[in-house]
Amino acid sequence: MAQDPYKYFRPEAREILDQFSRGVLDLEKGGSGAPIVRQLLRLAHTLKGAARVVKQSEIANHAHAIEDTLSPLRDSVEKVAREQIDVVLQHLDAIGDRLAGLATETAVPAAGKSGADEPARTIRTDLAEADAILDGVVETHAVMNGLRAAVRSMRQVGQLADLLVSQLSQASPSERERHTALHTNQRLLLAGELRRKIGAADGTLVAIVDQMDRELRQLREGAERLRLVPAANLFMALERMVRDTARVQSKQVTFKGSGGDIRLDAQVLNTIQGALVQIVRNAVAHGIEAGDERVRGGKSEAGSVSVAIVRRDRRIVFSCTDDGRGIDLEAVRRIASQRGLVGSVPKEKVADELVRVLLRGGISTSKTVTEESGRGIGLDVVREAAEQLGGEVVCRSEPRRGTTFEIVIPPSLSSLDALIVETEGDSGIVAIPLDSVRATRRITASQITFATPGASVLYEDKAIPFLPLMTALSGTGWSADRSWTAVIVADGDAFAAIGVERLLGSAKIVVRPLPQPITASPIVAAAALDADGNPQIILDPGGLIAAARRGRPAEPAARSAKRTVLVVDDSLTTRMLERSILESSGYDVDLAVSAEDALERLRDTRYALILVDVEMPGMDGFTFVERLRADAKLRDIPAILVTSLAGTEHRRRGHEVGAQGYIVKSEFNQAELLSMIEPMMAA
Repeated sequence: MAQDPYKYFRPEAREILDQFSRGVLDLEKGGSGAPIVRQLLRLAHTLKGAARVVKQSEIANHAHAIEDTLSPLRDSVEKVAREQIDVVLQHLDAIGDRLAGLATETAVPAAGKSGADEPARTIRTDLAEADAILDGVVETHAVMNGLRAAVRSMRQVGQLADLLVSQLSQASPSERERHTALHTNQRLLLAGELRRKIGAADGTLVAIVDQMDRELRQLREGAERLRLVPAANLFMALERMVRDTARVQSKQVTFKGSGGDIRLDAQVLNTIQGALVQIVRNAVAHGIEAGDERVRGGKSEAGSVSVAIVRRDRRIVFSCTDDGRGIDLEAVRRIASQRGLVGSVPKEKVADELVRVLLRGGISTSKTVTEESGRGIGLDVVREAAEQLGGEVVCRSEPRRGTTFEIVIPPSLSSLDALIVETEGDSGIVAIPLDSVRATRRITASQITFATPGASVLYEDKAIPFLPLMTALSGTGWSADRSWTAVIVADGDAFAAIGVERLLGSAKIVVRPLPQPITASPIVAAAALDADGNPQIILDPGGLIAAARRGRPAEPAARSAKRTVLVVDDSLTTRMLERSILESSGYDVDLAVSAEDALERLRDTRYALILVDVEMPGMDGFTFVERLRADAKLRDIPAILVTSLAGTEHRRRGHEVGAQGYIVKSEFNQAELLSMIEPMMAA
């Protein structure tokens, strides 16, 4: 506190002012009077006390004046008068101005005051410190991967110790003659102790690594979100601007904000707020008509201004819409012509050219000069802000219906909720924005229809295009006779079903723009970093749908018989588990629910390998393999028995009937299965 006596006061006062401004605006909109007033009195009292502690008498006096204004209304059931609200807001503005003057290094926004030069509320930790924390977390995650490797090594050592104990305990008579029983027992004891110690160390390491992973993941998410600010922080200043401008203009105007849950880089919000303030001010001053004029035109007496923040394709869109009279393009044309700012342009592009002229600044259609309008400045601020962020401004105006301004910018840092999916090929694990996901489905081969121009499936009784994600990303062919996990993606009124290998869950991820000058596929919107610091692509819903419409193969790629496995098991759980393992390793898979079903399939399809259960209704697995070996066309197909029968006699029977492998379900090991399959498939 010696170097900066206001270190703790500033953030506390800012938070109080934010709450105060929200409460006052809610009060003006007709919110429940007495409870809000009592809450505001508590805030004023808290701020007054804190200000006196740091010897800021000016702030304390304004807080006390707010108490004097609101105290008579503590128990009132009547609506608070606009004049009283004006008085409170004036004191809040004065407090905000004084608070801004207390900043030592970082500018502190006047939370209760609106204006073009007011920055958005920034995060209260130094951004450089937040970035350093984030870098440290990423590096620590990389170190943790080394710990995981150590855990795997410990497990291997444990397996060796088990083998040593097994060999010593099964020593032959000749070995016992060469070594005394004492030496053998000592070795057994040492090996057993080694196994126990390694087991304990392994358990400890696993627990520590898992705990580190959970904690670091939470820390990383927190650090990433700390770097970002909710876009909703813009709304209060904009609503205040609407309120104050409408008050001066003697108009009734309501404000609505949406999309405030999107989190963006604080510097982006600081830049964009000034532009939005200008647009909102113009909407109220120029666009919204007076109440009597609106009524004569068949509108409600109160006008409306809304600000929406959305993601569109690869960009962030800040949209401001009013329901006023629209831009007087004829007046703009007249003034621009007088100044030689607009030349000869095609008739159909006149409106676009006039809007561009308007955005250059220096033109005003207002007949009078006021604090709100008439100087011909403001929209050039909008254009400059968009250009500074590498974006553009789009304007649409309709006479007597209203105007929409859109500031479209590429994302810097932002966050979104995403569905994480896995696909084949080099892309691996990718993210799809969750707000574009309408449903997920399991789609069988029979549900996919092929026609010009390609594949489609039914969704809500409508045919929508279908395309595997791997094909969309790499252009490779795909199997027509397999099932898919499909993600139903929407972009506006357009839909598509995207086939993926599996769904991995949802997550909140921090979006980073693709580094320049890298150019990506149109279906790639941006990138993120996964928990291990590896790049992870984020897909663009519009690009996915366009790819599904444009790039769907009319004829699906044929499957390679050399990579197709038939899984035969009466248990749905076992079938799906084995299928998941095989497909994730690049094999095509067909399923059969019985040995009889499998024999029917073998009449029409040649398989490279068969996995078959033993205990099934009807024909058992042993008999099935015998039938294979007796058939000249099928005898060369490798067969692996996957069964719960673990007895020596069962293993012997499997060998006798001609099975190339025998796996016990209770001892099932994915790596063992794949290592057994690989040489068979290669042969």
